Amino acid sequence: MLNTNKFGNELKRLGFDFHSGVPCSFLTNLINYAINECNYIAAANEGDAVAIASGAYLGGRKPVVLMQNSGLTNAVSPLTSLNYPFQIPVLGFVSLRGEPGLTDEPQHELMGLITTQMLDLMQIKWQFLSPDNSIAMKQLEIANKWIEKKQPYFFVVKKGIFESEKLKIEKQFIYKNKEKSEKITADALPSRFDTLKVINGCKDENTVQLATTGKTGRELYEVEDCPNNLYMVGSMGCVSSFGLGLALTRKELDIVVIDGDGSLLMRMGSLATNGCYQPENMLHILLDNQTHDSTGGQSTVAHNVNFVDIAAACGYEKSSYIHSLDELENGIKEWKETKGLTFLYVKIAKGSRQNLGRPRISPSEVKTRLQRFIN
Repeated sequence: MLNTNKFGNELKRLGFDFHSGVPCSFLTNLINYAINECNYIAAANEGDAVAIASGAYLGGRKPVVLMQNSGLTNAVSPLTSLNYPFQIPVLGFVSLRGEPGLTDEPQHELMGLITTQMLDLMQIKWQFLSPDNSIAMKQLEIANKWIEKKQPYFFVVKKGIFESEKLKIEKQFIYKNKEKSEKITADALPSRFDTLKVINGCKDENTVQLATTGKTGRELYEVEDCPNNLYMVGSMGCVSSFGLGLALTRKELDIVVIDGDGSLLMRMGSLATNGCYQPENMLHILLDNQTHDSTGGQSTVAHNVNFVDIAAACGYEKSSYIHSLDELENGIKEWKETKGLTFLYVKIAKGSRQNLGRPRISPSEVKTRLQRFIN
């Protein structure tokens, strides 16, 4: 078995001190070490963990993600459509539940057969983690070299690899909403483009803008392409988790997350994680037109959802219903003065600009120039 403390200390020596994940019994002791000794963010799901880690990487950290192999399926979207096109490396530990030849629960049987095949299909380098301490240390060196080449690297962890590591008393992150404003008048229903112009007009040299996938990112690119913008091209629902990882690692920056109703609905558990870790330098703006505009205008299921109430219930310090572009501009300016994790909800019109183009800069170039801006 591996000495968990020594293994964790070697991870830290190599610079891997930011962890995010979802628990698995095979990884309990390594997760306990991460909670005890590192910066550990408990994600609502494995895809969010990958996105949080990716944001932390952009902020200058070397992140680790931890998950059960059943959760690897949840992480496929960001691993293939965020980490791959943006060339963002993460070091992963995935358990091998359902290992062939061992007795396990029936729900793990298929994943036990295909875990390594899935990593191969995603073009992710991987190894089975050795239970021998000296060999495992050499494996970490190999993994670190691939991370430095901007390629994700995963260890597949079999049962009983890590020695016991007791969990110290965890800090309880309990936050309550301090300010909530509901709808009080009719919605102006501005276009997405005009709304993005207002958001963009409020930025300064300290602001990073993260636009969700689809037409939000494409229209922000047309409003103004600049080094402090990032346009998500996939990983739908991951933009605020990405923002969380960046906000927690670069607290001197103002992180503005521009989300959509379809995107947020896909990974709404991210609101609870954001509310738990409470980055005061993150502003989360939701543009809701109750439509999947990028795929032909099909309706989302947002019609009965009170996003303002949900964000407040998840612990956002402020959660506000925005009725007009003037209110939106005032809300952003107020946040820049007062800070605190804030959610602004804006109902916008359906549809988008005619002949809308796509960014003429690759995702990896967007990431690299944003890293330069940040640093």
